[in-house]
Amino acid sequence: MKPLTLDDLAALASRPAPVTTDFVRVQLDTGGIAAGAEETFAAFRSAVAAAALSTPVLRVGSHGRSWADPVVEVAAAGLPPVLYGGVKADVAPQIVAAHLQSGRLIDDHVIAPASGAAELAAPVTHLLVLDTGVGEAKTKFFQFSFVEELKRRGLADQIQVARALDLGVYDEGVVVTLLPAGVTYTNVLAPDVARIVEQSVQGRQVLDDLLWKRTDPQVRIVLRNCGSIDPESLPDYLERAHGYQGLRAALARTPEQVIEELKVSGLRGRGGAGFPTWLKWTNTRIQKSEPRCVICNGDEGDPGAFMDRSVLESDPHSVLEGLMIAGYAIGAAHGYFYIRAEYPKAVERVERALAQAREAGLLGRNILGTGFSFDAKIRLGAGAFVCGEETALIASIEGKRGSPSPRPPYPSVRGLWGRPTAINNVETLANVPAILLRGGAWYAGYGTETTKGTKVFAVTGKVKNAQLVEVPMGTTLRSIVFDVCGGVLEDKDIKAVQTGGPSGGVIPDKHLDTPVAYETLQQLGSIMGSGGMIVMDTTDSMVDVAKFFLKFCVDESCGKCAPCRIGGFQMLQILDRISRGRGAAEDIAALRRICQAMQKASLCGLGQTAPNPVLSTLRYFDEEYKAYIEGGPSYARKMARAAGGAEPARALAPATTEGA
Repeated sequence: MKPLTLDDLAALASRPAPVTTDFVRVQLDTGGIAAGAEETFAAFRSAVAAAALSTPVLRVGSHGRSWADPVVEVAAAGLPPVLYGGVKADVAPQIVAAHLQSGRLIDDHVIAPASGAAELAAPVTHLLVLDTGVGEAKTKFFQFSFVEELKRRGLADQIQVARALDLGVYDEGVVVTLLPAGVTYTNVLAPDVARIVEQSVQGRQVLDDLLWKRTDPQVRIVLRNCGSIDPESLPDYLERAHGYQGLRAALARTPEQVIEELKVSGLRGRGGAGFPTWLKWTNTRIQKSEPRCVICNGDEGDPGAFMDRSVLESDPHSVLEGLMIAGYAIGAAHGYFYIRAEYPKAVERVERALAQAREAGLLGRNILGTGFSFDAKIRLGAGAFVCGEETALIASIEGKRGSPSPRPPYPSVRGLWGRPTAINNVETLANVPAILLRGGAWYAGYGTETTKGTKVFAVTGKVKNAQLVEVPMGTTLRSIVFDVCGGVLEDKDIKAVQTGGPSGGVIPDKHLDTPVAYETLQQLGSIMGSGGMIVMDTTDSMVDVAKFFLKFCVDESCGKCAPCRIGGFQMLQILDRISRGRGAAEDIAALRRICQAMQKASLCGLGQTAPNPVLSTLRYFDEEYKAYIEGGPSYARKMARAAGGAEPARALAPATTEGA
């Protein structure tokens, strides 16, 4: 495409996003591809061609619902867009024949999150039925009951009743959603069938006693384009997502004004420590030495975490746009994406985004004729967890061994090749274009007093619907696990939630109503981290959980400083003894002493936070440690079963349900 100008971007901003009434969007991220999405994509194209339809079959990124991969969104004239989950290749022809050709939904695949709608402005065309309690048999019974009632009233040919896969409501009995309005009823009983048909379907009256009045707790800012645009198409980003309008807004201001807007937003770094983004940019900009650099940290290494990977794969241009705005604000002409080599699809799509941006005149010299020059490159990480730490990441880009250096000086003073350097993670940068476009005050309207905006979590472990979740800061852990992700697998009792990856801590069920914020999680002995969240039930041994995460940190330690290298190994030996029933009472005191030494004396954040899983499990589950010491593993398992578990305690799997 020809190089863009500011006038071109202004024209695109004034033009409404194109509305497409017919499409098939197949979500092709790593998780979807692993579940067979490429075969599904090919099957849709073949089925559409065989039916002689003109419906475009499009590639998009992930909407975040990893539990339902492959996920497909389908729109046909007269029907609102519908999400289908678990769409293997053999399901594609069924959807084409039913949905695209006949306007009918197929059973057991529809995902329709409850919208909180409270009026039936349009005639009802479909009823979605799902029993959120007992299961499939009851769902089929209610489907049959609604069909028979519609037949009795002569409406069976006009209104379809379909079994849903997920309606975004859990443990609320039989749930019924009326399309296209999205009105949702819960705890529906057999006597309610006739009056729903009579009063809601025919009379278009909402039944207040059945109405689900809650809305989806999620707010999509970072994930705003994920699942709705082609991540490999710059025109799609420009036209459908109003792409690079944040950059245009930034270039119309001074760098200081851009930083001030970030200050108003309250955006804090989403990579772990939560350092204010505006302050990091200011500290880099005020340095007199030049040139300056900006780095996107995409070295995501937490077990089970896939937030950054999914954003880079699904919306790479938004992260690039955020990196460019950061470069403009701090006065940098060079930027780097540091992405781990284990993310080949993310690397491929970021490379494509860079090439497209250069061709369009959005990267290079004199961008959009404004005098601002900026370019970016990709550097691959070799999978070292410690390279998520800023100074280790810098060493890796420079071609050195990835190990941390003492701070100060901080990277904002002396970073990459001795230059002032600002390092922000993927999620932080993805927020920036939206903030510049809609204003810092708009962003600060979400969240808490001290922690503004939203946060993306990769929720995995013993949870029904493992997925990416984006919620306003201040949302409770309970709401994330039960309202968004459907609760615990097999309806077992929840025991704890682990946040912050290997450096985080476990939070017991009694604290699940704690609002998620940097300060509140720290008070509970955990951290926000980059956004990993693992759910554990009563069959999980907290001693084994602590041992698993500590072993990860020991394996990933660079070994440069003694507190981390030796202290972590010593603690792992002690935990191994305890888990084998060979521990002694004095081992608990020894663990606490070593933890304290590592926190105070370790060189970098890995060593300083590695004790968190041990300290938090000691804080909340010390009885389990005592049970292992006093009675051995068999006695500890017996205690776990008595506390509510139905199976022997076992260690947590390292990377449970991410896209698998």
